[in-house]
Amino acid sequence: MTLFITFEGVEGCGKSTQATLLGDWLSAQGQPVCMTREPGGCPISDRIRAILLNPANSAITADTELFLYAAARSQHVAEVIGPALQQGTTVICDRYTDATLAYQGYARGLDLARIKHLNQLAAGPVVPDLTLLLDMPIECGLQRARKRNHDNATEDEGRFESEALVFHQRVRDGYLQLAAEQPRIHVIDADGDIPSVHRRIVDVVERCLQQRIQL
Repeated sequence: MTLFITFEGVEGCGKSTQATLLGDWLSAQGQPVCMTREPGGCPISDRIRAILLNPANSAITADTELFLYAAARSQHVAEVIGPALQQGTTVICDRYTDATLAYQGYARGLDLARIKHLNQLAAGPVVPDLTLLLDMPIECGLQRARKRNHDNATEDEGRFESEALVFHQRVRDGYLQLAAEQPRIHVIDADGDIPSVHRRIVDVVERCLQQRIQL
């Protein structure tokens, strides 16, 4: 059964690891899976990603940041997500429209209604069936993220990790507010070992699949 699943959460919460594990689990069930991420996912969007995440680009304004995310998403949906879903492939995406609301809206302070309108323009009708919000204390996540960037030599993607703690707290609070408003968003306790978090995620996905079968 085709699903569009997105992963969200603060920096270092384990989204990429858990997305990969879920993709492997769904593939083992016989479901074709497309793994992707935002910003990025295709060559044009990857170039925009390089601009957005590079700490050298600290002069980017909040509006420019917002428009770049929208541009990357528009290309990503047109080139990757939309076609995969049309072919009956389940798509698992590391970040999507909720990230824009959390980061550029709640954390940067841009108008939420404006962001929602821009998200709709960029993504069209392509809305997640299920969003898994991996939640953990921001201090733990940032420590993980900064160590990851150092170990993997990806400091050139660390622009958001360099933001102040208050920024990241606003991101987390924003995500939790979105989860309170959107039934498709399920909060997962990510403050645990990898297998335990994976099991929590699989439990949610299994319930979602069962509900869709019953409809």
